[in-house]
Amino acid sequence: MSGTGPVGVGVIGAGNISDEYLRAMSAAPDLRVVAIADLDPGRAAAQAAAYGIAQEPAPAALLARDDVELVVNLTIPAAHAEVGLAAVEAGKHVWAEKPLALDRADAQRLLDAAAVAGVVVGNAPDTILGEAIQHSQRLLDDGAIGAPRTLLTLMQGPGPDVWHPRPQFLFARGAGPLFDIGPYYVSTMVQLLGSIVGVEALGSRPRDVRTVGAGPEAGAGFPVEVWTHVSVLLRFASGVIGTSVFSFDSWVERQLFEITGDAGTLEVPVSGFDGPSRIKPAGDRTAPWRELPPPGTPRARGAGVVEMGRAVRAGVPPRASGDLAFHVLDVMLAIEESADAGGRAIELTSRAPRVEPLPTDWDPTAATLPDAGRAS
Repeated sequence: MSGTGPVGVGVIGAGNISDEYLRAMSAAPDLRVVAIADLDPGRAAAQAAAYGIAQEPAPAALLARDDVELVVNLTIPAAHAEVGLAAVEAGKHVWAEKPLALDRADAQRLLDAAAVAGVVVGNAPDTILGEAIQHSQRLLDDGAIGAPRTLLTLMQGPGPDVWHPRPQFLFARGAGPLFDIGPYYVSTMVQLLGSIVGVEALGSRPRDVRTVGAGPEAGAGFPVEVWTHVSVLLRFASGVIGTSVFSFDSWVERQLFEITGDAGTLEVPVSGFDGPSRIKPAGDRTAPWRELPPPGTPRARGAGVVEMGRAVRAGVPPRASGDLAFHVLDVMLAIEESADAGGRAIELTSRAPRVEPLPTDWDPTAATLPDAGRAS
């Protein structure tokens, strides 16, 4: 599929995260959001009214629209592959929330189908395109800490059941701290340090039943199907070794992403799109951290859809590509398999493509395509 002008976007899934996407995409002249659909018509109707777009009665009706070129798939993880395949079969490009799929076979089927159909697959998280992580990537590429040697990441907290009104799906297969939060960390690892070739992991699940902590279902119990604490050792093709923790079992909330090299340590602001990188130089343990604010225009969730839309028009792969998402999924599945096997070492065969940094002046709110920004 090819064309000119702003890329027509349809959204499938009108849940909590859709607001963030719709706000960002509505502010991007290179996109034209035209319709939304959800299995819950009431949720779709509310978002359609809020953002001045059409509501379709079902996903199939949205996929049938000629003015939808790119589908943003915001369904629950268990539906990512099914909805993605339906979009590809309808001749649409697909951007999906993470993870790409729940298993390697479905993920590969989606990528293969897209290749046959001549359409493009992109995948969250697009935080890797935020000015914060992009700045860290440039610092690494410029040798700010010398050759990277080790990685330490921590993601700890009490879990989304304490605040989310419908947290059940976040403790079902395809979620938990590894698959819900892990993609942000693993995607950043791969973006900055290259492909991961081996993992070892241990997991724990202290509670088999959790309780909804907020909203109309507060107090209701629900089953836990996944590890809620995972400790991981990682080995990169570059020779870097890493240690990571992903946990919904800590009352201490902590996020950390540190890369140590021959000339110092880089702290990467992995939790969002903005924030400064920090460097502590080697050789003096009393030296203070040096804070380095990123250049560039502020970005938000949905920036990946903008970058993908421009890539589609240019006929080049998007940076947050399906191939990158496949490797990230492969890594997370290997971590889960290792934990299920009591820490057995797992070797990976997939590799991720090198992702070049964005230009420092890249702006998702700029009009870069013909007729972008004109009233329709």
